[in-house]
Amino acid sequence: MASLQEIRARFPAMERRVEGQSVAYFDGPGGTQVPQTVVEAVADYLIHHNANAHWAFPTSEETDLVIAQARAALADFLNATPSEIAFGANMTTLTFHLARALGRGLGPGDEVVVTELDHHANVAPWQALVVERGVTLRTVAVRPESGELDWADLTSKLNRRTKVLAIGAASNALGTINDVAAATRLAHDVGATVFVDAVHYAPHRLVDVRAWDCDYLACSAYKFYGPHVGVLFGKHELLQSLDLPKLEPAPNSSPERLETGTQNHEGIAGAAAAVDFLASLADGPTRRARLQTVFDALHEAGSDLIGELWRDLSAIPGIRLFGPGPAVARTPTISFAVPGVPAREVCRQLAGKGLFASHGNFYAQTVVERLGQSRDGLVRIGCACYTEPREIQRLIVAVRELCG
Repeated sequence: MASLQEIRARFPAMERRVEGQSVAYFDGPGGTQVPQTVVEAVADYLIHHNANAHWAFPTSEETDLVIAQARAALADFLNATPSEIAFGANMTTLTFHLARALGRGLGPGDEVVVTELDHHANVAPWQALVVERGVTLRTVAVRPESGELDWADLTSKLNRRTKVLAIGAASNALGTINDVAAATRLAHDVGATVFVDAVHYAPHRLVDVRAWDCDYLACSAYKFYGPHVGVLFGKHELLQSLDLPKLEPAPNSSPERLETGTQNHEGIAGAAAAVDFLASLADGPTRRARLQTVFDALHEAGSDLIGELWRDLSAIPGIRLFGPGPAVARTPTISFAVPGVPAREVCRQLAGKGLFASHGNFYAQTVVERLGQSRDGLVRIGCACYTEPREIQRLIVAVRELCG
């Protein structure tokens, strides 16, 4: 496994300074920094291979190859097959597209289940079906004191009328990890389709769509060191049978039948490079095996960082921490509030010390409302593969000064 310093050396953004200090990027849950190899992959495509797909000249054929290689890379990333990987503008757009397609087969009396813990990109597309198709939307409650789903409520909301369970693998606001495999079993037992929002989960734990047995899953490359492009997995037989809104002349085989219009080819090239960057950090016989080694190591390092952060923040008088504690399975993401100081002002002051953190509700609007933080928002700290222990200590000192 590559050392932390070797990893940081791959990221040009680590050179940025504020008041003579290196910037500590704690904004990873909203978008990570990008290694040089990803930048080079995007540039290489635009400089040497830029063309539309499926034509009989070299740059077009090279574009076809770039896309095929990217499907293979993301298939390894998710434990899928290349024919199950589609690309799009972002997770939100892909989810609206999928929801619209699934909604064509739904109507009054059918039910869709979402959760209070989710990013609204996994809520609004299904809410639209209430208006467009007359379906009933049911929402699983979150337990505010722990930031975890109420599993008894989830079980009670699933029944033979349930057609879709839309669930997040991890909370982008609180770091909570949900047991997707268990939720999928419950949903499949009543005949429901399962869609998973893995945007926040995918940068921190290695996704395994086969182990989860989910039907569809979406994630975003810019959360795991890639460019701004979305990725959608779907079981091959389901992708092939979806009643999709599409142009008649467009390809009708999976996965291209899901991809409306010309794709972001340079972004797709960069997404593949992001997977290869992660895989390059360890040795192993296959890309998937290398990814597993890397994610296991990064999870251990992230758990150490988040344990230290939770302990030290908890010791500062007045600080309110939200979500599960470090002893519970979670991502290395913590949200907190400083009473009497809006989250935006906390982050503005931290930024002056070279500590870049995000604030607000992070589009996880419902859970932030349940926590009583709609007005002032939350301060969110996310650790990434390039986060150093000394950056955690800088942050703790800065928050103590702010509260002092």
